[in-house]
Amino acid sequence: MKRQAANTHTQTTTIRTPTFLLGLPLVVNQGQSKRLRAHLEAARQLSNAILSLGQQRLRRMRADPAWQEARSLSRTHKAERAAAFSALRTAHGFTEAALHQAVKGLRVGWIAEHIEAVLAQTLASRAYRTLNRVCLGNARRVRFKSRGRGFSSIENKRNDTGLRFVLQPPEKGNAGFLLWNGDRLPALINWQDEVVAHGLRHRIKYARLIQRPASSKRAAGADAEGNRYCVQLVLEGIPHRKPKHTVRQGIVGADLGPSTLALVPQEGEASLQVFCAELAPDERAIRRLQRQMDRQRRAGNPEHYDEKGRIRKQGTKKRQWKQSKRSLATRRRKASKERKLAAHRKSLHGRKVHEVLALGKTIILEKISYKAWQKQFGKVRSVSSKSRRSRDDELANTRQLVA
Repeated sequence: MKRQAANTHTQTTTIRTPTFLLGLPLVVNQGQSKRLRAHLEAARQLSNAILSLGQQRLRRMRADPAWQEARSLSRTHKAERAAAFSALRTAHGFTEAALHQAVKGLRVGWIAEHIEAVLAQTLASRAYRTLNRVCLGNARRVRFKSRGRGFSSIENKRNDTGLRFVLQPPEKGNAGFLLWNGDRLPALINWQDEVVAHGLRHRIKYARLIQRPASSKRAAGADAEGNRYCVQLVLEGIPHRKPKHTVRQGIVGADLGPSTLALVPQEGEASLQVFCAELAPDERAIRRLQRQMDRQRRAGNPEHYDEKGRIRKQGTKKRQWKQSKRSLATRRRKASKERKLAAHRKSLHGRKVHEVLALGKTIILEKISYKAWQKQFGKVRSVSSKSRRSRDDELANTRQLVA
């Protein structure tokens, strides 16, 4: 009976459960922020090291003659191709388990004082997912984190060791703390918020520390480098849905354009709306800051431009650009505008999802190549751009989908 119970427990722990996220801001003093920056810098260097090692193994595996033999196998023989590629991955150490083993030899010296073994495994898993995309042809290359770009997030695998979030019981104050490397970082919890209260009633799978840039070093909650910190809890369960967000049982036909969305519900009137029309003023402000940054760069580096205002050709030698304090301040203002614009766009997307679900739960869409749109229109399309098709054509096509 004991053996059967143990087997049952093992099976239940491997079952995937629904997951949702909850973010909470952290209160960090200057000493704690300095240590956090040191931890993230160690994580950056360890991540780059495991990425470099994995990239070397990937190149050796692709240079192996057995790689071309495996590629020449017919795709109809799926089992044979999968066995050949799996044997190659194992032979060259290009597996997630192999990178977990390799990161042990890289986590030495002062890096081991900042990064625990479990966190190192999560960095190795992240590196493997990145390299595997290159291996499968879904990405061209890996991107290493520079010191200037920094490392903005790190996560754990579980919530019982290393980086973990602890929630006090109600009789002790209901306070929450993020514990990491001897630091106790209090979280700001608004128990009156129904979303926060719903999330903290669920089991915490693991925690993720996130560093985000503030508008300036003098912003509320920012450290000496102008960064804020928050904890993102990965919780087990279903996210909270407010009563005002209803979901109707019905069919909705949707026709997605580069900047518009046509909706034809089974019950109700058809509509054609422009995506995120509220973002137009913010985009104009960002364009003004971009022009200001260009003027400041030209004023500080006149030797890099010719008499017509074009950048001089310099060959393979790296060009050194001078940056004034005012140009750095303008750059930070633009970054803050971009951050707020992205958050506003994400909020508008969520509101649009609720509006569509209020019309119907079953959504019919045609198959569209979004990569082709990115090549033709760019990744971010202005809300003022016109669609290539008229309103009547879009609504007629969408009605045919519903029919």
